Amino acid sequence: MKSYQVSFITNNQMGIVVAAASYVVGAQVVVQTAEHQEIATIKQELTETENNNNQPTIIRSVTKTDLERQQANQSLAEPALRFAKKAIADAQLEMKLISTFYTLDRHKLIFNFTAAKRVDFRELVRELARQFKTRIELRQVGVRDEAKILGGIGPCGRQLCCHTFLGDFIPVSIKMAKNQSLSLNPVKISGLCGRLMCCLQYEDETYVAYKKALPDIGARVQTADGIGKVVGLNLLSQMLKIRLDSHQVATVYAATEVQKLA
Repeated sequence: MKSYQVSFITNNQMGIVVAAASYVVGAQVVVQTAEHQEIATIKQELTETENNNNQPTIIRSVTKTDLERQQANQSLAEPALRFAKKAIADAQLEMKLISTFYTLDRHKLIFNFTAAKRVDFRELVRELARQFKTRIELRQVGVRDEAKILGGIGPCGRQLCCHTFLGDFIPVSIKMAKNQSLSLNPVKISGLCGRLMCCLQYEDETYVAYKKALPDIGARVQTADGIGKVVGLNLLSQMLKIRLDSHQVATVYAATEVQKLA
């Protein structure tokens, strides 16, 4: 058996599946889970094969009939979303419905929602089941998952990384912003989800390596013009701004032109 990482087209979530046949990256396939079928896109083949009997399995490549059914499912899900939103408002439930979709085989109608605290939605599930005559599942997701599902445009002007290519969410810390000497203004370093931008992690390793090669701000250094103190750094260009003891105005030096004093 081969293992693949896939992205389910209904909610843009990643998953690991197994298959007896080989598939190329980008191929659309039908995945059989324990309870239903969904269409997914192959993202990459994994080197290690999963030996889990409960692992979702690719049962075939997508057919024209599958795509037509998926399109019909999307049309059916739109009024279901409107109905559920009204039911939530009528019941005054503190939850935000963000998306809904039918599984390919229509065995289940799934609603994704966010909520700040625990919500008792048992009566809502019963009402939805009566209305749509199928199994109902309400999935609570986080704010980062909401951005991943809905998508959007980031501050860089490109589509959100989490919506387009990121498989799993990467742990991001404020230290990464500090390593890059970025402004710690939350507005400038937060994504649409309100959390720290995932891209802060992309170059963090490079910035950390560059920073280790340079003296810290405040360090005393020797230059050709005398001894001074580091008052500024440009990590990428490896340039230091140094205020000499004999001058009030800071001067810029290349890292190779200075020596850190003990």
